Formats: sequence, structure tokens, C-alpha cells
Amino acid sequence: MSMIRTDKLVKIYETEDVETTALNEVDISIEEGEFVAIMGPSGCGKSTLLNVLGMIDSPSSGDYFFLDQEVGHLPERKRSNVRKHNLGFVFQSFNLIDELTVFENVELPMLYTNTPSAERKRRVEELLENMKMMHRRNHFPQQLSGGQQQRVAVARAIVNNPKLILADEPTGNLDSSNGDDVMRLMAQLNEAGTTIVMVTHSQYCAEFANRIIRMLDGQVVTENVVRQFL
Repeated sequence: MSMIRTDKLVKIYETEDVETTALNEVDISIEEGEFVAIMGPSGCGKSTLLNVLGMIDSPSSGDYFFLDQEVGHLPERKRSNVRKHNLGFVFQSFNLIDELTVFENVELPMLYTNTPSAERKRRVEELLENMKMMHRRNHFPQQLSGGQQQRVAVARAIVNNPKLILADEPTGNLDSSNGDDVMRLMAQLNEAGTTIVMVTHSQYCAEFANRIIRMLDGQVVTENVVRQFL
């Protein structure tokens, strides 16, 4: 079953003087359990595509189906509801909240889904143990290294057991060793059944995926299978 399917997806940004076509009739299909990397030069539309797939932005025209439901043109309230129950996000800049501890940052998505307190505590502690971050549970983000912050960000992204993780340059601010750790973590999550769509400039990171989609000027130009998806 396709988790994601787009049909002639268009995204146009308009100012008073300029109209920019960020996505130009993009057709993609991603199966449940796939790990797909999206590559291309800066300005090619890959981050715009990720924002539409993440229901953060809506398309100007065309359709976006998530689990066979057209979601691209839903009102924001309904898109938000689909998002919080199905999606996890990992960003290049970590996007942790400075005023919250590691524990509180990871716990936050569960507050939006009204998860009971005892269950929140159990899940956060289990994840922090798995991420080797339990000893930092009461630290604040600025007290952590970049690699530690990204591990916390990944924990926050998966704490609600999302069907789909969207990752935007997840290793972009990390050294090679920490970046490798994050990619191996992504691969483990995918092996456990989570669908992952990742934007990256790194060929090394892209080769952790099953398939690489390359974009140019708002369009998909090639798709290459890295390893067979079963």
C-alpha cells in the first residue's frame, strides 16, 4: 500500500513582483516501510516537497494522498490532527526548545495527543535509555553536544510511534562520526518498520535509503533503487 502518493503537485510562491514555481507537477509514490532519500541542488524544491508531505504547507494545485486520504487541501486544523498522530520530524537545526529539559523535549509530542502521564514517563525513559541519553535527562539543550541534541530530536520524533518520519538534512550540522550515528539510528528505525523520507545533500547518507529521488528546478528528474525494498 502506498503511504504517500502525489499527483501533479504544484507549489507556487508569489510576491508582488515575482512568481516562483517551487514544485512543478511532481508525481511520486512511496510505499509503507520504504526509506527514500530526496537529493538535488539548493533551490530545487526538495525542502518545499518535504513541507508539503509533512502537511506544514499546502500545494497550490495537484493532490497529495497520505494512506489513501487526500490531505493536501484539508483545512489546517484537520491537517494538524493527521500530522500529530502519524508524523515525526527531524531537522538539521535540531529545533529543541531551550527552556525545556531533555526529558521535557522528548515528552512534548505526547502532550498534544493526551497521552497519560505514566505512559509518557515510561516511553520517554525507554527511549532515552535506548539513545544512551538517560544520564542527560535533566540537562537543557545548550548543555549538550550537537550529536546529543540530534539524538534527543530523533527521540522526540519517534516518541508517538509515527508511521512516517520526515528528516530535513538530519546530519547537516554534525561531524562525520555523529552523523554516522544518526544515520545508523535512522536505518534501525526503518528496519523496525518506520517509513522515512529524508532530504540530504550527502551521497553517503542517501545510500542508507532504498531509493534516491533526484530533483531539479522543482521536478523529479531521476529515481534510482539503491537496494531492493521488500
